Amino acid sequence: MLLAIDIGNTNLTCGIFVKGQLKRQFDLPAKTYKKGQLANKIRNYPKISAGVICSVVPKLTRIVQAELRQLTGKYPYIIGKDLIVPIENRYRVPKQVGQDRLVNAYAASTLYGAPLVIIDSGTAITFDVISKDQAYLGGLIFPGMRISLEALGEKTALLPRVKLQTPKNLIGRDTKSSILSGVVLGTVALTKELAAKIKQFLGKNAKFIGTGGNINLIKKYSGMNMIVNRNLTLTGIRLVYDKVSLQAKHKRIKNP
Repeated sequence: MLLAIDIGNTNLTCGIFVKGQLKRQFDLPAKTYKKGQLANKIRNYPKISAGVICSVVPKLTRIVQAELRQLTGKYPYIIGKDLIVPIENRYRVPKQVGQDRLVNAYAASTLYGAPLVIIDSGTAITFDVISKDQAYLGGLIFPGMRISLEALGEKTALLPRVKLQTPKNLIGRDTKSSILSGVVLGTVALTKELAAKIKQFLGKNAKFIGTGGNINLIKKYSGMNMIVNRNLTLTGIRLVYDKVSLQAKHKRIKNP
């Protein structure tokens, strides 16, 4: 039984895998996370044999790592430190790429083939571009929809805070609906235009894989031919763990 944890800026997304199948998935808010919350969630799963963490929040990584050590009696594996994502990374400075992006790239290319583009719509929106020979080429990063809405509310004197939801109309008839339509549909238009340009670069056979908490809004309004996999990162963590474990097993067999 494997516990995979994706620590992001908004949530800790956790998945419990049994024989390679995701049996349970749950989120814990990152900003308000306190030690003990994870233990409460997994107390009915005492047979967890390994934990793997993929994180972009170092402070939380240390907290969760210590908590898992107490719960399981073993130190969890950290993606990027203990487990290296088995994908060629062609970033100019490879260490600058978030491990979650590499995990997504490996998972998507393994599951769907390449070339492809991963669009992850969360706190930030990221594009990750994978070549036909399954190498990570790089990508784009820009603010997610929720951040954009928060920024307008915080950085202006008169504009109100607006909750992210489905806009009712293209043209807003009041300030809140105008902001909502502008942010959501503007983000969709930006995403669609960038995707078209990247597809010209990769070729007509390029696929689009969508993930992240707000990806359904983008798919709904863009009309893009996109495969949505909300559990792409968790699945990727499991695939990396399985791949590295298998390689280590073969190495032990060859070198007894």
